[in-house]
Amino acid sequence: MELPAKWQGKLAKVDRFTQRVPSDGAPVSQRTEAYLGYDDKNLYTIFICFDNEPQKLRARLSRREDIFDDDTVEIILDTFHDLRHAYAFNVNPLGVQQDALWTEGPGSGNDNFDQSFDTVWNSAGKLTDRGFVVWIAIPFRSLRFSSADPKTWGIMLNRGIPRNNEDTFWPPYSSRIQGRLNQEGTATGLEKISPGRNFQLIPYGIFRSFKEVDLTDPNNPFYSRRSAFGQAGLDAKVVLKDKFVLDLTANPDFSQIESDQPQVTVNQRFEVFFPEKRPFFEENANYFQTPINLAFTRRIVDPKWGVRLTGKDGPWGVGALVAETESPSEQVSPTNPLFDHHALFAISRVSYDLGAQSHVAAMYADREVNGFFNRVGSVDGRFKIDDHWTANLQGVYSATVNPADPLFNQFGTTGGNQAGTAAEVLVQRDGRSLRYFFDYSDRSPNFRTLTGFDPQPDINAIDSLLQYTFHPEGKRLITWGPFMEVLQNIDHEGNHINSGYFPALKVELAGQTFFTVLYAAEMERLRSQDFSQIPANDIQKYVRHTTEIQFNTSYFRKAYLQADYRFGTRVNYDAPCLDPSQNPATCPLYFPFLARRTSANVTLTVRPTRGLRIDNTYIMFRLRECPSCPNPQPGLTRPTGSMNNHIIRSKWNYQFTKEFSFRFIGQYNSVLANPNFTYLQTSKNFNADFLFTYLVHPSTALYVGYNTNLENIGDTLAPDGLGGINHDPTSRLHNDGRNFFVKASYLFRF
Repeated sequence: MELPAKWQGKLAKVDRFTQRVPSDGAPVSQRTEAYLGYDDKNLYTIFICFDNEPQKLRARLSRREDIFDDDTVEIILDTFHDLRHAYAFNVNPLGVQQDALWTEGPGSGNDNFDQSFDTVWNSAGKLTDRGFVVWIAIPFRSLRFSSADPKTWGIMLNRGIPRNNEDTFWPPYSSRIQGRLNQEGTATGLEKISPGRNFQLIPYGIFRSFKEVDLTDPNNPFYSRRSAFGQAGLDAKVVLKDKFVLDLTANPDFSQIESDQPQVTVNQRFEVFFPEKRPFFEENANYFQTPINLAFTRRIVDPKWGVRLTGKDGPWGVGALVAETESPSEQVSPTNPLFDHHALFAISRVSYDLGAQSHVAAMYADREVNGFFNRVGSVDGRFKIDDHWTANLQGVYSATVNPADPLFNQFGTTGGNQAGTAAEVLVQRDGRSLRYFFDYSDRSPNFRTLTGFDPQPDINAIDSLLQYTFHPEGKRLITWGPFMEVLQNIDHEGNHINSGYFPALKVELAGQTFFTVLYAAEMERLRSQDFSQIPANDIQKYVRHTTEIQFNTSYFRKAYLQADYRFGTRVNYDAPCLDPSQNPATCPLYFPFLARRTSANVTLTVRPTRGLRIDNTYIMFRLRECPSCPNPQPGLTRPTGSMNNHIIRSKWNYQFTKEFSFRFIGQYNSVLANPNFTYLQTSKNFNADFLFTYLVHPSTALYVGYNTNLENIGDTLAPDGLGGINHDPTSRLHNDGRNFFVKASYLFRF
């Protein structure tokens, strides 16, 4: 479908919106009209959204980006008309904004949106007695597009009606066809427009005072304090030939304005993934995305400066990032070979489009410090087979020279030379009812990526999922269907180290209510290279079972509930000392053993007023002795007791206006550990975070924040022998960290 060829100086009307869900192809349930036009500086869109029950509209005054519990409208612009990348601009009925970049990839869900993208545009919204109206103005200088004249863009319009589980589009965007932009409409006849000169400077200044624990020497922790000091830095952005963007940052401040979501980090076999939160590294991160994560920028700790080039010219796409860090020099003791040396990161990727929605790409990633390095080369491709099937392929080679230091090598292996390979094959079928997913992963024993996130080497794994969805589309039951996942993992010596099958049933009900029941039967083998207490050439086998129940609903306008409950068995990886009175840093440990597990993760979001949002989260993870489970060491008495982890978090955000808000986060985290059951210490922690924000747009903002942390660490600091601080179960909470800051930034756009 196309918009009229000539629509400058007048408005083109769109009113034939159709549902994607719940009734694929049916007309929108509430009358919707959109009007589009442009002048030499801006693209304009007006949405007129009628509603038969306007009192049921969901419209809250919230922080920028936080609008997906509300009714929304959206315009998606494929400005290069390449069917691969697009800008997305969302607005709720009160004019609150959210923007993102869409990249075609596996599937067609929200995972393909890069929500870290931020740019300057204008929006307004108003509720009426017949629905709501939204106005959008997008400056051309906020977009990148071809210099051809006239131009042809891809375009999609969307209206979401959450109370009806309804997502509607113009032109029709069917769940029966894999992909999104291959179903877009076209806007032709855009003439005499240009992004123009676009040079941006964003200076910032920050005033800080802090107190924190310094663990540079893990055997001698101490408090580091500094009060009343300031620093300044600069971000710059230059648009080159309307197609490429050069971003530079000098002396950046990455104070954690946005806090990480709570996760259970105890009794984890592998490193826990926490997503990037820093704006410089979030922006345009999709240029570096591959099936194997080779660009996990949270590895870039304490950067001194950074340069990034991203853009597209014809079929060629380019992404390059270089950054130097203060680390690891300030994180290690003077005897460490990395002391007084900075790490240099370099990541680049070049892609070339093939056909309608396929591409091939090459990538290089490097981390260098004091002659030690990790260098990774990769080739990947995405291939669109037909309307349902896609395939993603990747092959990687790594070469590493590293010291025997966990700060450089996240696997903690001995220093020396390592070379390894990795491969990934993803094949996926998407459709309205039938979905199939196949993933083959191979990692050689010596494969390493110190710029990426890939925590398990030495695997040959096959993971496949088959799902079928029925669509009764009744008043209460919207969809339901079973799915089955099967996993098989073998190391390069032929050992079956992990396998499992996971049957499940998922039900979708009215009011955006979802219910899932899943059963997991898994086998896991642990080797001496996995846990040092297991003797060489010995392999321990564990069979575990888990039942999982998930429930989430936004049936009520002012409340949203998400709950996950699991019970069964799980391996206790944090096994106790053979003699609990010994130091856990040096004592002989039990083998990991099976234990009873119970866990819950519940979040209740309440919106009592239009401007107030309260998110209350409770996470519980418990392991306890299992007398009926096999004993991996029959000659020893089985460990007894339990380990409990409780996380309670309450986040309050009050939005005074679209620009001005106050946020409070209070979080309590406790690990209650029996030394007969685990080597972990009993620890208790309370953190309070206060933040006032005045956000004109993503680059012009004022922040005033205070954070304080309390732990049961005793009256004096003492090392725990494991690189951290000793915790005293009988001690009251002591303040071991606080931070006050005022930060201001301003966008100069030329």
